[in-house]
Amino acid sequence: MNEADALDILQYAVWTVLSASAPAVLVAMAVGIGIALIQALTQIQEITLTFVPKIVAIMLVVALSGPFIGGQISSFTNVVFERIQTGF
Repeated sequence: MNEADALDILQYAVWTVLSASAPAVLVAMAVGIGIALIQALTQIQEITLTFVPKIVAIMLVVALSGPFIGGQISSFTNVVFERIQTGF
């Protein structure tokens, strides 16, 4: 294993983390912006108002995108195991 192999695996790992976490992060950002807009329009500054909708939305998205997330992680695991098997 040389530096190029290690960097290749590291790059694939970072890409896997980004793509697997993207649905939850994007939904959290969209819900946060929506709640912030509602709070700005109504001048309701309740701290807990932002947490509950975000938690519910993230739980729903993770439940719905679970197969996608599992597929991304499984694909990364298969690539790493194949590279171990071939000796890099």
